[in-house]
Amino acid sequence: MAENTAMQFDENDTDILKVWGGKPLKGTIEVRGAKNFVSKAMVAALLAPGTSVLRNVPAIRDVRVVSDLLRLHGITVDYQPEEGVVTIDASDVSRADVADVHTLSGSSRIPILFSGPLLHRLGEAFLPSLGGDMIGNRPIDFHLATLQKLGAVVDNTYKGGTHITAPHGLHGAQIHLPYPSVGATEQTLLAAVLAQGKTELTNAAVEPEIMALVAVLQKMGAIISVDVDRTIRIEGVDHLEPYSHRALTDRIETASWASAALATRGDIFVKGAEQETMITYLNVFRKIGGKFEVRDDGIRFWYPGGELNPVAIETDVHPGFMTDWQQPLVCALTQANGLSIVHETVYENRFGFTDSLIRMGAKIQLYKECLGSLPCRFRQSNFVHSAVIMGPTPLHGADIDVPDIRGGFSHLIAALAADGMSTVHGISLIDRGYENFRGKLRALGATIE
Repeated sequence: MAENTAMQFDENDTDILKVWGGKPLKGTIEVRGAKNFVSKAMVAALLAPGTSVLRNVPAIRDVRVVSDLLRLHGITVDYQPEEGVVTIDASDVSRADVADVHTLSGSSRIPILFSGPLLHRLGEAFLPSLGGDMIGNRPIDFHLATLQKLGAVVDNTYKGGTHITAPHGLHGAQIHLPYPSVGATEQTLLAAVLAQGKTELTNAAVEPEIMALVAVLQKMGAIISVDVDRTIRIEGVDHLEPYSHRALTDRIETASWASAALATRGDIFVKGAEQETMITYLNVFRKIGGKFEVRDDGIRFWYPGGELNPVAIETDVHPGFMTDWQQPLVCALTQANGLSIVHETVYENRFGFTDSLIRMGAKIQLYKECLGSLPCRFRQSNFVHSAVIMGPTPLHGADIDVPDIRGGFSHLIAALAADGMSTVHGISLIDRGYENFRGKLRALGATIE
């Protein structure tokens, strides 16, 4: 198996990719640090004067966006993509120009997580209008409510954005999240570690990326405990020190390549993949009929032949089946023999990507009803959040528009599994979460242009 070693940012002038499908993906690719952790760890470096070092960092667009935001605030950022190392010197922090912050407002939702660290370092923070994938409603209300409970003052009328101040500093508080939001949990952690007193956060998110952020903050000197009932307790400290840390592997990208192996009837070794964060996905992968082998340096995923089995999946917060896993897997389920059911309980608008799959020949029916047993926020709502996939169905090439990061990669999988040529538009969006995916596709034998 030929290993792909390209590590540079892979963005072309064109935003269109032509894909010739019908060929199994076979070979070795490497997956590095988790997008959903790396960016937050980079923000955490703001909390401590001095130089922090983060390793195993992927060359993805979100790393570039966070680097630019840090530099706007006077932080020195050095990224070595070949080595996957980011060095952040936060010795000096300065106020950013509001107009400059606005220029990055459509690129990421990361700016909101700068709030806590900037309040501690500067006494104020500015939030632009926020971007991100259009996969469902992700309001910043949880974030702002958390900051207000910690003592922040919020002004939503400031220069087209939100101005946040802390006239008396931040203090500990009792905070309950109505839903275990990953972003709001991260917000609380980043703001409460230097707040005066103790903070108790109930109904918190406990995803592996959250635990990794807790580990980084603990390295920096924070005092944080996590209970089994989703309660996180933070005892504020007077100061933090810089960190040195290696990022955990991206479990979403790992699962995406695993689903691609299944859909294309291929054989992919994902170097760097970690079993511990993938257990729920691996169980489903095995039930469908895929094979995997856990090695010391990664996981091999392959299609062993024969019919694939239909499954019923309900997405959920950790340790449930991750919402970001379902979109790539739906492509593989179009090739399973029978009816598969997917009940999405995390985002209310995550099935928009199926329109393109249907045009490619997939048989997918969407429903507003909850087709599952999990308590669901969208029950008796008007949101289409359940899908029935009937297979196996042959897929054929088509023109496709990328809707979001995961949906876009799912479209790539469908194009690779389909007969004929597909034209995928808007592929630069995929660069936000998948390092050098074009190079990896070529390394696996895909024919793309």
